[in-house]
Amino acid sequence: MPDLQGRDQEADQNSGQDAGQDVDQDVGQDASRDASQDVDVVVIGLGPGGELVAGELAEAGLDVVGVEARLVGGECPYYACVPTKMIVRAAESLAEARRVRGLAGSAQVQPDWAPVARRIRMEATDDWNDRVAVERLEGKGVRVVRGRGRLTARGEVSVTTDRGELRLRARRAIVLNPGTQPSVPPIDGLADVPFWTNRDAVAVTEVPASLVVLGGGPVGLEFAQGFSRFGTKVTVIEAAPRLLSAGEPEAAQAITEVLESEGIRVLAGVKAQRVRHANGEVTVELDSGEGEPVSGERLLVAAGRHTDLAALGVGAVGLDESAKNVEVDERMRAAEGVWAIGDVTGRGAFTHVSMYQARIAVADVLGRDGETADYRALPVVTFTDPEVGQVGLTEAAARDRGRAVRTVEYDLGGARYLRDGTVLERYTGFAQLYGLANDRRNVYVADTYANRVVMIAKATTKAGRVHEPGNR
Repeated sequence: MPDLQGRDQEADQNSGQDAGQDVDQDVGQDASRDASQDVDVVVIGLGPGGELVAGELAEAGLDVVGVEARLVGGECPYYACVPTKMIVRAAESLAEARRVRGLAGSAQVQPDWAPVARRIRMEATDDWNDRVAVERLEGKGVRVVRGRGRLTARGEVSVTTDRGELRLRARRAIVLNPGTQPSVPPIDGLADVPFWTNRDAVAVTEVPASLVVLGGGPVGLEFAQGFSRFGTKVTVIEAAPRLLSAGEPEAAQAITEVLESEGIRVLAGVKAQRVRHANGEVTVELDSGEGEPVSGERLLVAAGRHTDLAALGVGAVGLDESAKNVEVDERMRAAEGVWAIGDVTGRGAFTHVSMYQARIAVADVLGRDGETADYRALPVVTFTDPEVGQVGLTEAAARDRGRAVRTVEYDLGGARYLRDGTVLERYTGFAQLYGLANDRRNVYVADTYANRVVMIAKATTKAGRVHEPGNR
């Protein structure tokens, strides 16, 4: 199996080689002379939200330049949403096939990662080439610059390209959509061992015999279950007291039981103290008294994501470079002439959030009346099997805001039986709805376990109603 450490750096270089040929020739030639250009709008970061902003503003008649250092389209189509769901779907197929015995006869299941790797490479990512995405934007009138953009003054963006430095002066707007990078926690020895992030894990051509996952959030759990169902021995280490620590405790307990029933070892409330690599294995030493070291052929670091605001130069427009996120108002305004959308706003690293914010920013830049941001019914799903979905605040977060909360819980677990009493299928799940106590008109929290309920809960939250079991 090839060593993929450093793949992120290679992807940066490759993205420049693959898509640099697609960059607007005038812009590229000017950059070679360290020139300046006046434009209407500069969009830094062409993930899904940045693409939408750049494309719609260009179609509205503005002179738009989009700046991207990696692949146009962002994390989702190349390293996250799309390829990971191919893994999830393939793993679900294996799990279903293993249930044939006793339900529909017999079946022999032989996991094979090759079709998954091939689909990710050829169907999802076009071999990690963004040429189609670049041409799509250019077709709308956007000029794409390959390089790293940073704010250098009010209304000014400097871009470091392989041809030199380009200074762009924005007459109308600068939109920040830089996305995030995988975080690497400061664990002793971690920087010296070959480890994966999500960007490496989606590109593997063979599954490892064993895998240690640092992080029990959505990314870590989706990969953990996916690889496990293809035969990898998986251990998940989570420093927080439970998996999916931002969600409901009941959901964390339920998904922990499911994962453990499938043979995944879960260590929650355990911190990694030191990491070392020897004899083809990565070993994670745990805090004193928290158990024996954990070893695996591969180590996946899924410990969150971050944005480097100092590298983005936000201090040039009066923003705090030491902050975790860029604060924006309900119309995505971050500073005079500056809007921010997507991961950098701290509303979650979700494509649907970035697209939602993008539409608001476009309307505001164009001076149109439009909706303002409202995150009360924000849906979030972790695509494990079963899925874990949440809409709005958790019960604890609501109570922390001083709200009196009324809870309604629906048990979705159970089993289907044949007439003779034989168990046909067992399934796990529950749904919880939270509302203001003594106020049936205002549901401000909904949390669900089992994704089939998410849209119902979302609709209920937006409508401002809560239904007791059996009521409509």
